[in-house]
Amino acid sequence: MELITRYSRNPILTKDDVPYPVVTVHNAAVVKYNEKYIMVFRSHLHNGRSILGIADSSNGVDFKVRKKPFMTPDDKSPYHEYESWSIEDPRITFIDNEYIITYSAYSPHGIRIGLARTRDFESVERFSMITEADYRNVVIFPEKFNGLYARLDRPHSEISPWSVWITYSPDLRYWGESQRIMDPVPYHWDEMKIGPGAPPIKTEKGWLSIYHGVFPTMDGSVYRLGVALHDLHNPAKIIGVGDDWILQPEDPWEITGYVHNVVFTCAAVPEHNGMVRIYWGGADTVMCTGTARIDDLVELCLTKSRKAV
Repeated sequence: MELITRYSRNPILTKDDVPYPVVTVHNAAVVKYNEKYIMVFRSHLHNGRSILGIADSSNGVDFKVRKKPFMTPDDKSPYHEYESWSIEDPRITFIDNEYIITYSAYSPHGIRIGLARTRDFESVERFSMITEADYRNVVIFPEKFNGLYARLDRPHSEISPWSVWITYSPDLRYWGESQRIMDPVPYHWDEMKIGPGAPPIKTEKGWLSIYHGVFPTMDGSVYRLGVALHDLHNPAKIIGVGDDWILQPEDPWEITGYVHNVVFTCAAVPEHNGMVRIYWGGADTVMCTGTARIDDLVELCLTKSRKAV
């Protein structure tokens, strides 16, 4: 059974929809704001570096890109030194009556995660660099646990290789008490590396987390999506990980592009009818979307599951 129904008019956003020169539109964060959808997307420029654009939609599929980029590498200290090459792959969490944006910052010092804040998606304030190098894929839970913020992240390291960790903070600036909670599985669809995708969604049976997994082939790596379920009160405890992927590259714009054979998510928006709208970048080139029943994704974690570690 196909768990995700692709939107019939994918891709929903391409470089041709952007009113300034870019060569890709991909790996976007999406949230609801004032009953409308806001997309913060990554684009490559013609020099190969990345910035973040912004687009608006009333229905979650028809997006209009604003005239100017939303965020570009900062030219002021202390962020300039760590963003000088690119900013990429945003995720957005609504908590404490504001929208928290995490993003990957590239520089000669490696890849760090920056955290910015906004209340209106008109102005945005950088708050802190919340990791050292070399980290990617930081997503923040939309609730606190015992008074602490919690995030999922993925150190980019061959030591305990490319696993998912959880880390806590009292103030969004200082983070610690890290634990490794989920590993890739040998000779499995996610055997090469895994990483958090969209910020977790609260359900009656646990926190649903959509992640990406990578499998190496003779023709390069294949990026797919899977799901895991975290305990409601202790998110470091994973109840189950779906053994099957939920999405793989199939459409032409997912198989061929800037990076072939990639579906990569940074966003999933739960709807009132029990569905979730998932957004993913296709081949690091275009944005796509599809829908799934939240209960079906939870059930996969519970009934067709593998161990997390």
